[in-house]
Amino acid sequence: ILALSHKRPPLCLDLADWEATEAALGPAGPFELLVNNAAVALLQPFLEVTREALDRSLDVNLRAVLHVSQIVARQMIAQGVPGAIVNVSSQASQRALRDHAVYCCTKSALDMLSKVMAMELGPHKIRVNTVNPTVVMTDMGRINWSDPQKSAAMINRIPLGKFAEVDDVVNSILFLLSDKSAMTTGSSLMVDGGFLVS
Repeated sequence: ILALSHKRPPLCLDLADWEATEAALGPAGPFELLVNNAAVALLQPFLEVTREALDRSLDVNLRAVLHVSQIVARQMIAQGVPGAIVNVSSQASQRALRDHAVYCCTKSALDMLSKVMAMELGPHKIRVNTVNPTVVMTDMGRINWSDPQKSAAMINRIPLGKFAEVDDVVNSILFLLSDKSAMTTGSSLMVDGGFLVS
């Protein structure tokens, strides 16, 4: 699902379908802000990773971000407007997690893609950053972290002692989209309760 501004109805798309995405987003602009939040977390031990899980994860977690960002950035440049793009990554981009081989890889790739985008789009006054949350209590987070033993082990590594709520991530995204972060680009904002320092 791709939500646009309050001026337009939301578009429901399979972002892995490049042609459908291009056809839907092309006429939907102009854009000034973009948040790439679509993601899948198909958890499998490294030795059991399937081609299907890898392909789906790459399609949604990386290729879709690249493609949607290209469409939106081209429109921003053509309109001559400054803009901001926030890609929702994860603490898993910087820390290995059991059964997360594919997820960790796609999020690490997303962090580097975001840095390259920041470098190349900066001269057009388009800022690109990531937010990198810990486990967030979304439907996906609840499914993947419902085992009390598994979740306790993770929470014990978070100095603030809890998983993130959706608002924690939303507020960080709003900051990165706003003029209050006008000199911030190519950065990753950790919303991890201190996980990466523990």
